[in-house]
Amino acid sequence: MQGATHRRKISTTIAGETLAYLEYLVKSGRAMNLAEAIDRTVGRAKRADSAERLSRDTAAYFQAPSGPAAAEEARLEAAVAAVADEVNFDL
Repeated sequence: MQGATHRRKISTTIAGETLAYLEYLVKSGRAMNLAEAIDRTVGRAKRADSAERLSRDTAAYFQAPSGPAAAEEARLEAAVAAVADEVNFDL
């Protein structure tokens, strides 16, 4: 588990259903203890957040390319179209 040597102690209260889920992860063998269950759950949330940001940023890039980006997109589109016209898909 990454970060195990740099652990920080915290004290907080959480919802009962959250504790039940964390304990389920431990009982099912998916985590060794509550700390690992929290680390794994936060890790999944961080990956989901990163994927969401990447998706949002990618959509924004393709929705409104401007300046050099728009010119490059148009050039690539024309090049792909030209090559596709030369491909014989019936072979």
